[in-house]
Amino acid sequence: MNLDKKYWKNFYETNNTNWDIGYASPAIIEFIEKEVNKNAKILFPGAGNSHEAQYLFEKGYKNLYVLDIIKLPFENLLKRCPQFPEENIIVEDFFTHKSSYDIIIEQTFFTSFEPEKRAYFAGKIYELLKSDGKYAGLFFNHKFNGDFPPFGAFPHEYKEIFGNKFSFDKFETATNSIKPRKGKEIFFVMKKIN
Repeated sequence: MNLDKKYWKNFYETNNTNWDIGYASPAIIEFIEKEVNKNAKILFPGAGNSHEAQYLFEKGYKNLYVLDIIKLPFENLLKRCPQFPEENIIVEDFFTHKSSYDIIIEQTFFTSFEPEKRAYFAGKIYELLKSDGKYAGLFFNHKFNGDFPPFGAFPHEYKEIFGNKFSFDKFETATNSIKPRKGKEIFFVMKKIN
């Protein structure tokens, strides 16, 4: 399967974005507001409609960057939040992106890649983080049936994929998932190992 720009653009054009909950994820917002400095440089890769970035921007976090392979969801962001800085919107392939961040926030992005790309994905997250950087967010704690996204994983698989590059500060069943995902998500915080 070719999971290219055309593939993802079709979902937005047909309004078939069932991974998008329509608002900022409570688990992610709670973590950032409690534990992340407002000056931290934060990346949301595979940001889509960027509800979390909008919410945090409106709460005074200004060093936020959103990245996606297609532009269409960012047009949605700018309709809702026209003051969001366009220079912080990155339309690019995640694997070609170059920069460094204090924290990278995950929600359904990892599961959009085929399992054979997982080691490469972990390496790219590592590369994009500053020396004391963190990778945090939500993973599914199960697999899905099918040859198309989302591609879930079991907890031990995440530890195998990321364990040689990151220490796990948190890795537990999320307590504040949205109702349809209750008990099906892991909240994690990983710290880059130097």
